[in-house]
Amino acid sequence: MSILVFIFLFCGSISFFIYSITRSIKFLKIGTKKDDRTGNTAKRLKNVIVIAFGQSKLLKDKPAGILHFFIFWGFILFLFAVIEAVLQGFYKEFSLNFLGYLYSVITVIEDVLGVLVVFSVLFALFRRFVQRVPRLKVDKEGRKDALLILLLILVVVLCMFGQNISHLAKAGYKLSSFEVRPVSLLLSRLFFNSVSGNAEIFYEVFWWVHIITVFGFMNYLPYSKHFHVITSIPNTYLANLEPERNTIKKLDLEDESSEVFGANDVGQLSWKQLLDGYTCTECGRCTDACPAANAGKALSPRKIIVDIRHRLAEVAPVILNKNDNALAIDNSLLHNYISDKELWQCTTCMACVQECPVMIEHIDSIVDMRRYLVLTESVFPGELNNVFKNLETNFTPWAFNHADRVNWAEGLNIKTMAEDSHCDLLFWVGCAGSFDNRYKKVSVAFSKLMQKAGVDFRILGNEEKCNGDTARRLGNEYLAQMLIKENIETLNGYGVKKIVTACPHCFNSLKNEYKQFGGNFEVLHHTQLLESLLSAGKLIINDKNTSITTYHDSCYIGRYNNEYNAPRNILSKTAKNVIEPVRKKSNGFCCGAGGGRMFLEDAEGKRINELRTEELLNTGAEVISSACPFCMTMLTDGVKHFEKSDSVAVKDITEILLEQTK
Repeated sequence: MSILVFIFLFCGSISFFIYSITRSIKFLKIGTKKDDRTGNTAKRLKNVIVIAFGQSKLLKDKPAGILHFFIFWGFILFLFAVIEAVLQGFYKEFSLNFLGYLYSVITVIEDVLGVLVVFSVLFALFRRFVQRVPRLKVDKEGRKDALLILLLILVVVLCMFGQNISHLAKAGYKLSSFEVRPVSLLLSRLFFNSVSGNAEIFYEVFWWVHIITVFGFMNYLPYSKHFHVITSIPNTYLANLEPERNTIKKLDLEDESSEVFGANDVGQLSWKQLLDGYTCTECGRCTDACPAANAGKALSPRKIIVDIRHRLAEVAPVILNKNDNALAIDNSLLHNYISDKELWQCTTCMACVQECPVMIEHIDSIVDMRRYLVLTESVFPGELNNVFKNLETNFTPWAFNHADRVNWAEGLNIKTMAEDSHCDLLFWVGCAGSFDNRYKKVSVAFSKLMQKAGVDFRILGNEEKCNGDTARRLGNEYLAQMLIKENIETLNGYGVKKIVTACPHCFNSLKNEYKQFGGNFEVLHHTQLLESLLSAGKLIINDKNTSITTYHDSCYIGRYNNEYNAPRNILSKTAKNVIEPVRKKSNGFCCGAGGGRMFLEDAEGKRINELRTEELLNTGAEVISSACPFCMTMLTDGVKHFEKSDSVAVKDITEILLEQTK
């Protein structure tokens, strides 16, 4: 009779689970945006091994990372116990001991890891409900869900131990061949003083509770935020690989079949962006790292992804079943779930993407919704009217005359490509390096250093236009593509192969995003070139600066292009006292100017640049060094805010190097 009950339960559970997974996959298919995630199998598998199984991102946060590591691997290894228990439902005496010594390894690890999982779950409950770690705070439904999942895990582990200790008591504390269970054996002797007939009853009870809990847990997951238990590994495998992971995807503006550009609702996102919604664990690491959230603004990257999941659950059944649900039809992801304000607060610094342990790509969805606002609705902050107009007419975000673009180079004897295109290198100056009074000094300093080192370089002069980064990240893909294509035509016309630039935004665009439009160039950031010139002995250091110096990582050099060493190597050779801020390298904190925020008012909450400047000032630095024009502007304003301009200087690494060079 019990076998019949089990078979009914087994068939029902598996059938409903297959239905739920099939339903979830159908939901993903409502995303109409194309997204190919094939190819690079070796790199994708490496990501799965290192990030999913190795838990590398989670282990950056040691207490929580170790906690999750044990729970995750407990899940993986307890699958053997689950398989064994399920098959015992068909044949009571079934055992995996035919695996031999592998069974010995499995059982001893299960036994020891089981104890660690119990303590990990208890600690997780303590962190969430007693300690109340801020980034783990979610709504009421989220708290209930987390509590239920943690308790279910606890029940599964305790039932596994219950089965083992009662089985051992029933067998007279004798382990079967190849079975190694030190903890279960100890507990069996503790709970059963001698061979007892009650052991059989206890075993049956624990087995049934174990099976029912496992089947219930399995079928609850697709309807829970803990669906990530199933989707996190495929999501990690399907994640975009660097550098594509850090680039804005090309929008086909010539697609006549498209009625809208960008995304207003989940149907205009890709299946992968919807899978990100399923995969979000609501761990809060993204929001904890987000500069806007840190500054008390409305934006929460976690909320963006969770909203995608909630909206998908609301509208997908209507689309697939053609139900007449007026509320679901009238609602949309943009405006009803996610406000315009949230989207415009993003600095596209990539901190959220960097920190996500399951490889979610928040920025893509944010930019797609910005595109809809700009290209389809023509709704955007008023400050951007002048920015877009200037980019279109002056080819720079500012209201400078395009004819003045080359004025910074007067008296430096620098040739343009039009004058002589035979050279080793093109110096892409950028808008800030051409027009901003402060950063023009950096352009001059960098040019002098290249001349000292004997580098044969040219500039485009008045033929150079804005690289398109600002327009693209603000959602104006039409304007961005116009600038990109015109620049590529100019560069290819001169046969340019190698480019150096002092602007990280130009660096990232020229290096990674121009490829989408036929612009294939070798691109260096100026710190990379300067480091190589120092290493080659083409620049000689006279003496080291004695001022206490700290360095601020630009997001577009660091997280976007994984370059952390070049600027630091230069500083190590030019400054005696270099002190790192608390948040540095991949954990660095944005200056607040990226994603077009340089041209938007910082109205809500605190100012991001002031938060970052305060961190840098807390190092005791007399010199704050950077390698980005936007960062320099924001940090200079921050130093002024704290009234430290007389005692603290903000300098580009190029200027520091020039001061210390013979």
